[in-house]
Amino acid sequence: MTKLVLSTGNVMSSGPSVIRKSGGGNNRSNLELLNSLRDNFSEAKRDYAAASNAKTNRGAVNGNGSLNGNGIHGGTCTPPPTPVEVWTERDGEVLYIPRINWQAAGLRDDANQYEITVKLFLLPGTSVAERGKYVREALALVGKELGTQTIDLLVASFPGISFEGTCEWEADKKNAHQGNLNEELATWKTFEDLHNQGVVKRLGVAEFGSEKLSAFIKQAVVPPVVDQINLQDCCNVPPPLKKLAGEHGIELNVHRDCTDILPRGTLRELLGSGVRGANVLADEESGGVGLQGNIVPQWVVRYMAFVRDRGVIENKGYFAGAELVQGGPILDDDQVRPSKAKTEWQRS
Repeated sequence: MTKLVLSTGNVMSSGPSVIRKSGGGNNRSNLELLNSLRDNFSEAKRDYAAASNAKTNRGAVNGNGSLNGNGIHGGTCTPPPTPVEVWTERDGEVLYIPRINWQAAGLRDDANQYEITVKLFLLPGTSVAERGKYVREALALVGKELGTQTIDLLVASFPGISFEGTCEWEADKKNAHQGNLNEELATWKTFEDLHNQGVVKRLGVAEFGSEKLSAFIKQAVVPPVVDQINLQDCCNVPPPLKKLAGEHGIELNVHRDCTDILPRGTLRELLGSGVRGANVLADEESGGVGLQGNIVPQWVVRYMAFVRDRGVIENKGYFAGAELVQGGPILDDDQVRPSKAKTEWQRS
């Protein structure tokens, strides 16, 4: 078994962006994630290939500017693809795509100058019993990337839940029958533990309509203080949800995140050898060269570090966790079923 950890790095590379209180922005989270991953893969390939070539070719260039023995000038040929082992890094059972320069990680100022918000997308087709481990894996990476031990707000996005309909009443009604309350509450215990340990100051959920939220807060030991809902298809917050949130002091936030953020097929295309693939996975186009097996996305986490006194985002990025299971057929998104078996990574 191989654990894959994908990362985007800081997507605010062009400089901090002013926070828009409306939560605006036309890019949905899945498009931002995929584009940012592709950009980070390409940048890593260029950087590590250049470093590797410089080391290999040092002292091997003749007086005419051509490589010794082959007469090929660097500016007149297309460089070969960067080998996967050059721009990725394996640490035991974990493969980082791309490799991460942890020495360059961290925020510019003291952690108390920032508000750290994190949204964790738990993906379908994975074991409910392993979600606690996924949560801790994801937050450990965020903490290492930002150099912080505490998070101001952690929002949980559970699989199979959306807020969609032709109007707010229809969306609220459909939402009541989505997801699995018992599984969500079982997973929530991990979030409550993190809150009680002081790792997370506030907890939130996503896509909870009035009936789901009401049932959830009745049974949760530490109820959420934030509920994010997507109003793309309906213009208003359902009155029952607005009333419930007001009675329990729950902040309602509007977002445009995708509830199907990293499907299996999309991830396989991203890491495959197609036109826009990273050439990590073996397939017909690569002639069977690369990692082989069935890829299972497990979670995606988005983190943002806001500078409190300036109202800007200094650092924003994503990590994604997946597992490559050798043997068995390659499943598409319609064939996903919850996995009950523990893997070597999950048992360790």
